[in-house]
Amino acid sequence: MSTGLIIALIVIVAAVLVVAAVLTLRGRGPQHGRGLKRRFGPEYDRAVARHDGDEKAAERELAERVERHGSLREQPLEPAERQRYEDRWAAAQERFVDSPREAVAEADRLLAELAKARGFPDGGQYEEQFNALSVHHADHVHGYRRVHAVAGTRTNARQDGDGRTNTEEMRSAMVEARALFEDLVGPARSREESRTPTDESHVRAGQPRDGRSDGRGHLPWAFNRRHAKGS
Repeated sequence: MSTGLIIALIVIVAAVLVVAAVLTLRGRGPQHGRGLKRRFGPEYDRAVARHDGDEKAAERELAERVERHGSLREQPLEPAERQRYEDRWAAAQERFVDSPREAVAEADRLLAELAKARGFPDGGQYEEQFNALSVHHADHVHGYRRVHAVAGTRTNARQDGDGRTNTEEMRSAMVEARALFEDLVGPARSREESRTPTDESHVRAGQPRDGRSDGRGHLPWAFNRRHAKGS
């Protein structure tokens, strides 16, 4: 075999390997780097922070979540079932005025039950359920993390003498968690359609995020920070 032919074969093999590598990286794209940033949004940044800035470690964690839960298909809710969840959420919001901590605990239970009803892992396995939710509702799942943390904390070292700081933190957690509740209680949507930031000003005003009034009166807040009592 001539030297020229050997060189030509080497070049061809090298080209094939390069093409194969490019195709492999494209196939893995949604699981790594930019694909993960697009999919997880702010949850990507939180994962990096938890790993002390190690992006590779955070991406391995997030990629594992996608691999484990990416094929999950959300189950629809019957209209009567949806109405029951909305009524319970409205009751929790109203309860916040007199019992903020109990209201947050109810919101935590309600999100766990609602997620299970939609086909996510059982709420008794919080971390597993949270990870699955983060794959499909990444922009809004942090509210669930916050209410779950408050529900599991009996004391708050940062609470001042009259409890106003602690109450405001719980109110903020409930506001953020409501975005995930609305995602879960509504019809199944694509990940892009669910990526709507929470507009807290509309929540305070008693309006849905799109600015329209809610004829049922279930989802808008029934209080603001002046009305809620300290816990």
